[in-house]
Amino acid sequence: MHKSAANLFKKTRRFADFHVEWLNALEGTLLPLLRDSLSSSSSSTSTQLSSAVHSLHRHLQSYYSALNLAASSSSCQLPQLLYPPWRNSLERPFLFLGDLHPYIFTTLLRSLLENDDHDSDDECAGVFLEENCNHLLGRPWQVLTAWKNPSKYTISRIEQIECGVRLMVPALWDRAKAEQARLADRVADQWTRASGEKTKDMTAVLGKAAAATTQGLAGVFLDANRLRKSVLADIMSATNVYQAGLFLEALAQFLVGLRDPELLEKFQHCPVKMR
Repeated sequence: MHKSAANLFKKTRRFADFHVEWLNALEGTLLPLLRDSLSSSSSSTSTQLSSAVHSLHRHLQSYYSALNLAASSSSCQLPQLLYPPWRNSLERPFLFLGDLHPYIFTTLLRSLLENDDHDSDDECAGVFLEENCNHLLGRPWQVLTAWKNPSKYTISRIEQIECGVRLMVPALWDRAKAEQARLADRVADQWTRASGEKTKDMTAVLGKAAAATTQGLAGVFLDANRLRKSVLADIMSATNVYQAGLFLEALAQFLVGLRDPELLEKFQHCPVKMR
């Protein structure tokens, strides 16, 4: 059994190094295991899939625990955690307060639901026999139809999760902006009071103001990670094992795909017209 990311991360360790190892474990071990479980047609498919889903979900959860540990262990790490230099130019637009935007979770979830809502009734059924469809797509029928006609409970829970995220994200962002505004106010006020003093005294003024702001932003950062963990946990509780497996597969593919060298190179060389 692999160790949790929170246990693997040490206070003295660079989070950039930890992030690389965490992502390698996701791409090289956990995502292939989940894919194999989603494609398995053995009698123990449900048990295998449940184990794979649990492992990948725990891997995601422990990542945010490790982020919180890094932020709590040293205030010096917070600026890098909020604006991580180890993130590439393709990843940064999807970040919110240092890591993946919670909207990504709910958007992926909604896309799974809506894609099956828009599918034609003649796809697979009526055009191919069930066995032929399974053979072509390589996955058991339970997996292929996991998001077909979800229960009212599942739809209701998804809507509740989306509503909660829409309420929490703006509130967190407002808190972060308020901390930044307080920093400007503190510096302006104390700079005026210290006008004419030695450079050493002015540096102390800036340091004191920055320390107060860092403490406030740390609280926002920790709450943002709690939200990410909570949304993932809520999605797991609202879905069955097949639905959860497909959701986690999509999320893992998204995380891994943003690091794809070929895609990144195309993105970096893509001409953008200024308007």
